[in-house]
Amino acid sequence: MPRFTFVIAVLAVVRITTLVSSSAFADWPAFLGGKSRSAAEDFTPPLKWDSEDGIGWQTKLTGHGQSSPVIFGDHIYLTAVEGPMKNNNLVSCHDLATGKLLWQKSFPSSMPVANNVYTSRAAPTPSADDSGVFAFFESGNLIALSPDGEVRWERDLIKDYGKYVGRFGLGGSIAQLDGQIFIVADNDGPSYIAGFDKNTGKTTWKTDRASRISWSSPMMVNIEGKDQIVISSSGSVDGYDPADGKLLWSYDNVGGNTVPSTIDAGQGSFLIGASPGRNGEATEGAKESNLLMKVVSSEGGFTPKVVWKSSDATSSFGSPIIYRGHAYYTNRAGVLYCIDAGTGETQYTARLADSNWATPVGVGEHVFFFGKDGRTSIVKTGPKKDILDENRLWKSAENAGAGGFGGEIQYGVAPTPNGFVVRTGTKLFLIGKP
Repeated sequence: MPRFTFVIAVLAVVRITTLVSSSAFADWPAFLGGKSRSAAEDFTPPLKWDSEDGIGWQTKLTGHGQSSPVIFGDHIYLTAVEGPMKNNNLVSCHDLATGKLLWQKSFPSSMPVANNVYTSRAAPTPSADDSGVFAFFESGNLIALSPDGEVRWERDLIKDYGKYVGRFGLGGSIAQLDGQIFIVADNDGPSYIAGFDKNTGKTTWKTDRASRISWSSPMMVNIEGKDQIVISSSGSVDGYDPADGKLLWSYDNVGGNTVPSTIDAGQGSFLIGASPGRNGEATEGAKESNLLMKVVSSEGGFTPKVVWKSSDATSSFGSPIIYRGHAYYTNRAGVLYCIDAGTGETQYTARLADSNWATPVGVGEHVFFFGKDGRTSIVKTGPKKDILDENRLWKSAENAGAGGFGGEIQYGVAPTPNGFVVRTGTKLFLIGKP
C-alpha cells in the first residue's frame, strides 16, 4: 500500500475510534480499562481539586499495592501485599459510592521475598466481571472470588510452572475475554503466556516464551474483526490467538519496551512505547521503538506493519495513548510528547508537574496525567500546548521522603461518571462527587 494511502487510512481509523462512546458509562473491569476503555471518554470530569477540596471520599488501605483499581457495577476491587516478606496477598472490595470497605480476604504468599520499594508489591492489576474478581500476584498466586468475597478457586503457578526469577518481581496484569483470563509471566526463569478458565481456574492453554525481564501486560486488540492478545515485551511485540495460545505474528525490531502496554486504537492499530533503562541500556533499541503499528492479514496469516516511528518520544512507565487524533507519550523525567496520530509528527513537547507513572486518561476535551508525586497535569486536546492548572492530591509535607520509589505514588486511575478513582500505595480516593 502506498504510504500516502496508508496514512489516510490510519487517520480515518483514529477518527472513527475517537467518536466511539456510550451514553451509559461502562465498567472499568481490567488494566487500563480493557475493552471498555473507549466507552469511558464521554462524561464531564472534574478539573480542579486539592487535598482539601474536590475530594468525594478517601479511604485508608491495608498493606501496600501498586496495582490499579478496577470497577464492575458498584464495586471497586484492589490488591495489596503485607508483611516484612510480603507474607500475605490481599484482595479487597470497596463501595464505589462511599469508598467503604465491603470485604477483604488474605492469602499466604507462595514466594515470600523482602517487602521494600525495589520489588513489585501487588503490581499486577486484577480483572472483574459479573462473577466477581480475578487477582494475580507476583508470588504466582492466582485467585478467583465472588462479588461477596467467597473464594471460587485458587492456583499456585510457581508450583505448577516454576519459580519466577528476577530482582524486581512481576508486573504483568490480567487480561480477559469472554470465559477466559490471561497471564504473561516474563522473567529470567521459565517465561510463558497462559489462558485460564474463569469458572474452574483450569489452564486452557499455555505457550512458552523466551525468558526475558519485562513488566508489561497482555492486552486485547481487535484485528480484522477478531480479538488477539498483544504483548509488547523486552525485544518483541507478539500476537496470540486467545482460543488456543497460538503465536500469530511477531515483530522483533524493538528494544527498551519493558513496561508500556499496547492499547487498542481501532482497526488493528496500537502504539508501542519504549525508553532506555535508568543507566542508558537499550538506548539504540528504544530509538526505533516508539511507533504506531497496524496488523493486517496476509497470505493466510498476519503481518505487523509500522505506520510511523517517533524519533522524539519515549515512554517509561505509563503506556502511550491515542485520543482525539493525537498520541500522548510521557517519560520518567515528566516530559510529554504530543504527536499527530496520523502522520507521526511531533506537535509539541511539554514538561509536566511530575513524572507520569499511571497511564493518562482522555475524557471530554482533556487528557489527564496523574503524576507520581500527587500532582495531576490536565492538557487540552489538540495540536497546541495548553496546560491547565496542576492539581495536587496531597501536600508535599504529607509525603516526606517520597523521592525515587518511596512514599505515596499515584499508581493507577479508573474514570467514573462522578470523577476519578485514584489508587496510591496505601490510600484510595474519589476525585469528584460522591
